[in-house]
Amino acid sequence: MTEDGVIVDTSVLISFFRGEEKIADKVSSLLQDNRVVTTGIIIAELLQGMKDVKEERDISGILGETSPLEITTDLWIKAGNLALPLRRKGINLPLTDVAIATLAIEHNLLIFTLDSHFEKIPGVRVYKG
Repeated sequence: MTEDGVIVDTSVLISFFRGEEKIADKVSSLLQDNRVVTTGIIIAELLQGMKDVKEERDISGILGETSPLEITTDLWIKAGNLALPLRRKGINLPLTDVAIATLAIEHNLLIFTLDSHFEKIPGVRVYKG
């Protein structure tokens, strides 16, 4: 993985697998440049939505081209601490996305997502392509 890695969120990967051209071009470019980073949460979200064996092969192929990073207990603690002040302000985000954001912040990575709520998380840098 290069130091300018990009966590490609599930929302983007779904669009990629559906062949949405604009997204597919950006993801393909990131893959070619070895910039795609993934984590267990994203992998699990993708796998739970598989419809057939072809999708399973496609997902497995893409995952083989990514750099995996795992969320450690320390990062889960940081995610909880990141979510708490947001929640107190009335901003309730999925904990999975706060965990992905924490991973990105910790490793100085961008997040390529179609979910605008990542922009509400302090310290997150969203990939614009």
